[in-house]
Amino acid sequence: MLIATPQSMQFAAVLPLQSGATLRDYSLSFETYGTLNADKSNAVLICHALNASHHVAGTYAGQDKSEGWWDNMIGPGKPLDTNKFFVIGVNNLGSCFGSTGPMHVNPDTGRVYGADFPVVTVEDWVNAQARLLDALGIQTLAAVMGGSLGGMQALSWTLQYPDRVRHAVVVASAPNLTAENIAFNEVARRAIVTDPDFHGGHFYEHGVVPKRGLRIARMIGHITYLSDDVMNEKFGRKLRQTVLAQSGDKPQREGGVDGYKYSTQDVEFQIESYLRYQGDKFAEYFDANTYLLITRALDYFDPARTYGDLSHALARATAKFLLVSFTTDWRFAPKRSREIVKALLDNRRDVSYAEIDAPHGHDAFLLDDPRYMGVVRSYFDSVAKEGRP
Repeated sequence: MLIATPQSMQFAAVLPLQSGATLRDYSLSFETYGTLNADKSNAVLICHALNASHHVAGTYAGQDKSEGWWDNMIGPGKPLDTNKFFVIGVNNLGSCFGSTGPMHVNPDTGRVYGADFPVVTVEDWVNAQARLLDALGIQTLAAVMGGSLGGMQALSWTLQYPDRVRHAVVVASAPNLTAENIAFNEVARRAIVTDPDFHGGHFYEHGVVPKRGLRIARMIGHITYLSDDVMNEKFGRKLRQTVLAQSGDKPQREGGVDGYKYSTQDVEFQIESYLRYQGDKFAEYFDANTYLLITRALDYFDPARTYGDLSHALARATAKFLLVSFTTDWRFAPKRSREIVKALLDNRRDVSYAEIDAPHGHDAFLLDDPRYMGVVRSYFDSVAKEGRP
């Protein structure tokens, strides 16, 4: 069993941000797994998605139910084998899982940042990660890997630090968000900022949490993470037993739609119950300002805009690539991964691409599809062989 140990590193030097603002005296939370080899050539950086953290793999000592969010992917004998690689998970700036974020004190004012935490971008996160690697004495990564928003960071690594990355593994991701994706993010943000407990982002001072807004934001997100097929298979139109009429297992016929009496307020369908459960759970541990920051970073990422078009952007990359997409992922559809593949091929880059026929929607990148796991295992086996004499 892989035992994880949280670590933290403080940085006194000012970090310039793309917005023109700066951060100083900030900290990054991270975890490492496996052993760094003598020439420090076997390091793999894992970049996390929206609501994840640096706790990528393993469990915490004495806590049975504390598996890292990608524990099925990373560990001894797993597709990314920690017997061969030194794996690093870093919590992004602005998060609420240890790295400096809105819940921390601004050293310039002595007050909690709250809504005053500066805007951060994917590129800012990559720059901060590079500083951590510098402090760990790692000049070149064997690979950088991420899914969804993490995949955007992996892609950005190959553009910002092309000489420091040998391989990039980009899973269920995209070169930028579609207008539909930005729209989903905006609706979720509006749910948060219009919550009466939000207080302009300074709710900490009022001793409250905008849980209603966070619940709705999470419910919206979950709808987009699952495919229609999975939602129908898991829930369909099933009613919860607890809302059926008192007479027994069947609802009473009392007129109304289809001859049944329905409530306008109770949770009746199982899908409603599932979404509310996910929303309630999320609102207990996630920070509202963090949600706003991270979804904005998602919206802003667009290397094609920076460099003219995607082919010109990826001309900077020298790494070898593996891209993986999933057929039922409509939020980060396969055609978005194929855009990256085409741009890489336009530049005659070394790229492998797998499009996995899986029913699970966007969440597939976190699940145990044997074809998906096999592709990643095979790729990292080849990366490991490159490092052998």
